[in-house]
Amino acid sequence: MTRGMRPPGHRRARLIARLAVVALLVAGGLVADLVSVVATHPAYAHAYLLETSPVDGEVLASPPAEVRLRFNEAVNFNQRSIQLLDVTAKKLAIGTPGHVDGKANTARVSLPTDLAEGTYVLAWRVTSADSHVVSGAFSFSIGHPSALATPVEQDTDPAVPVVDTVGRGLAFLGMALALGGALFVAVLWPAGRDDRRGRRIVWSGFAALTAGTVVVLLVQGPYAAGMSLTGVFDPELLSATLSTRLGHALLVRLVIVLALGVAFGVAVRPSPLPAGAGTGGAGTGGAGAAGATRRIVLPAVAAVGAVALTLTWTLADHAQTGVQTWLAVPVTSLHLLTMSLWLGGLILLAARVLIPAGRREPARAVSLDPALPRFSRLAEICFAMIAVTGVYLSWRQVGTWGALGGTDFGRLLLGKLAAVLAVVSLAAGARRFVRRRSREHGREHSREPLGLDAAPSAAVRRLRRSVVGEVVLGVAVVSITAVLVDTAPARTSYAPPVHTKVPVPGAADGADPATGLRGGSVEVKIEPARSGSNVADIYLTGRDGSLVAVPEVSGELESSDRTVPALPVKISAAEPGHYVANLMSIPYPGAWVLRLDIRVSDFDETPVRVPFTAR
Repeated sequence: MTRGMRPPGHRRARLIARLAVVALLVAGGLVADLVSVVATHPAYAHAYLLETSPVDGEVLASPPAEVRLRFNEAVNFNQRSIQLLDVTAKKLAIGTPGHVDGKANTARVSLPTDLAEGTYVLAWRVTSADSHVVSGAFSFSIGHPSALATPVEQDTDPAVPVVDTVGRGLAFLGMALALGGALFVAVLWPAGRDDRRGRRIVWSGFAALTAGTVVVLLVQGPYAAGMSLTGVFDPELLSATLSTRLGHALLVRLVIVLALGVAFGVAVRPSPLPAGAGTGGAGTGGAGAAGATRRIVLPAVAAVGAVALTLTWTLADHAQTGVQTWLAVPVTSLHLLTMSLWLGGLILLAARVLIPAGRREPARAVSLDPALPRFSRLAEICFAMIAVTGVYLSWRQVGTWGALGGTDFGRLLLGKLAAVLAVVSLAAGARRFVRRRSREHGREHSREPLGLDAAPSAAVRRLRRSVVGEVVLGVAVVSITAVLVDTAPARTSYAPPVHTKVPVPGAADGADPATGLRGGSVEVKIEPARSGSNVADIYLTGRDGSLVAVPEVSGELESSDRTVPALPVKISAAEPGHYVANLMSIPYPGAWVLRLDIRVSDFDETPVRVPFTAR
């Protein structure tokens, strides 16, 4: 070979290395952009409505010029995000929604000036800072209230959130196969680089990760707009998604997947001939370049790419919202990474090492040395990291013990915990098998491989069942995680019910002793005690604790700071002494007072004020 010419293997290695580095630099720049957005725009996970103008249930003398909605964090919306409906649920023409004077957490929309008297419903649907869609509705009346003819539909096509969750779950599973599977094939199992089935499983992980990411990217548009799946290819909706933080994260993820795919392809490619072999040393340059790529570039690309890949989740989901985001982002990233390394390696172990070869492959003994002992040690480290990070993340997203059983997020988290504990139990049995076989064969002093053929058949069957059980439970954990991502954190969604008791004012003592309220009390239970529709149970009890019936109980809801007019509360009798307000609407979180007017006789009425706090 001429001195100035370089072998093809050398040129290919340098080209692949450059492509991987360029892809990671692009991804790194996009990740840095996401980090800067998080640092300058704090948020609180799943936006909720703080206040509206007019307030829910308010009766106005004339039509308002506009409606304002203030949230606890910045929100994104489109032209379909705010809709006005009349008593027949007919949509009325309104202005284009926009932010108020640059306030990213406050939206406003102008209303027609010729609205007729009656009740109107304003339905809203916005995207919160953690990329999740929240919606709601409130009503106001002009002149006098009127009954609504039909319920208001606020949710999108039920298939849309299902497809979104499936896409997220597919991406989680693909990340596990791509990261954990690649580590198993390229590092833990030296023979795996030449194993076709093992490589196919890893490539299927890259495909699943790409497909799941694309599904989430396409579905986010119709999900945010409240449309059906027919809107997945709408250019306007796709453009709106790409302008959001979630859109940026998904694009970053696709670039990182490309870089990691290139790195894995190089890692499992057959090694070049040793120096001096073949054509008298002609391949020395190519072998040296390829060797340097495997020793230096590939580990760096894999490490940086794996960390950056997890950040595409943690910088656009619950981790970057709420309390202690500076700690939550790295902890959540470590949680996802260790779970991926464990589950991906476990699937490879179950599918390629422990399951017997197919008919097309010759019967042979499968060696457990060194794949299973190495993976066993890795699994111990991953379990420790998953446990430590999981405890912190659970506290951060739940906050109180009551929220565990009182919210969907808490119940899902308990289900995930049960699955993880079952996995740990099964994994402990597998680790005992490895240690026992190692001691029996004296691995410290023997060069013979530790193989399944050398173990008792009953022990091998138990090991295979254990690993298959771990895989099934691991996939269940990933599925629950995908649902948790789309569920409001318990810390923000949980509102403990109000249960309070206040004494009957002394003014009632002289009203009518026959009523039995003298020295009695008023017990009030409000659920769920948060903004929106609530149920209030009111119990009137005498001195002896027995229920006391009165002619009538009426009520109003007052804000503690009196910034909104009193809102009427319709109360009806459920049984003697027990009264219920089934549709008590609380406009926004904060301190409120339920004022009850208890008519104890035909001429006397006793007011009772019940203060409470709504979440």
